[in-house]
Amino acid sequence: MDQTTPPPLPNPAEAAPRATGIGARIRNWFLTGVVVAGPLAITIYLVWWFVDTVDNWVRKIVPIRLPFELPGFGVVFAFLGLTLLGFLAANLAGRTLIALGEAILEQMPIIRSIYKSVKQIFETLFSRNGTSFRKVGLIEFPNKGMWTLVFISAPPPEQVAHGLPTREPYLSVFLPCTPNPTTGFYFFLPARDIIEVALSPDAAAKLIMSCGVIQPDALPLVASSLETTKEPKPIEEDAA
Repeated sequence: MDQTTPPPLPNPAEAAPRATGIGARIRNWFLTGVVVAGPLAITIYLVWWFVDTVDNWVRKIVPIRLPFELPGFGVVFAFLGLTLLGFLAANLAGRTLIALGEAILEQMPIIRSIYKSVKQIFETLFSRNGTSFRKVGLIEFPNKGMWTLVFISAPPPEQVAHGLPTREPYLSVFLPCTPNPTTGFYFFLPARDIIEVALSPDAAAKLIMSCGVIQPDALPLVASSLETTKEPKPIEEDAA
């Protein structure tokens, strides 16, 4: 009497139903479309808003009138104008005119304070050799054992350093709020209480604004969404 091999026991993982119906596929396709089109649409909208805003500004100060609407003309004109201004400011004559203009602003009580503050901010942000907010660190906040990301700035000025309780090195840090990193807390901490991390300011800002959803080493969401829409591979039958 021939003995036949008993059939293999079913694998619970293979026996579990998989969401491969038409409804699940349509949902995955729709979400993938949103992920692809959403950032693209927002980017186009922001670029178009920026171009339109600059064009409107340029139309008010430049007497040039084209016989037809040319989107982006104002952006090109502003770029060329700012580049020419920077070229002139790098020369002796340009520096002399700028110094003369700043001397005039120095005589205006309210305007001089606004101008000096804004100029200092721009020089700090756009300086090539500046170190402000180029590093990211961790500090214990708001309680012990709770850590949060901060942007490391420069050491405190001499007037502030003399008022600190200890003579150890201090650093000024900016602690941004979530999800709006333009607001937060600015304070001074001993350098020993700050742990510098290998994270770029851009990656840290994305991490803070997304409340931890966008990780620095996260895989693209589009790829993971497309993976879920693939057909399941058929189980190959064992050769007899």
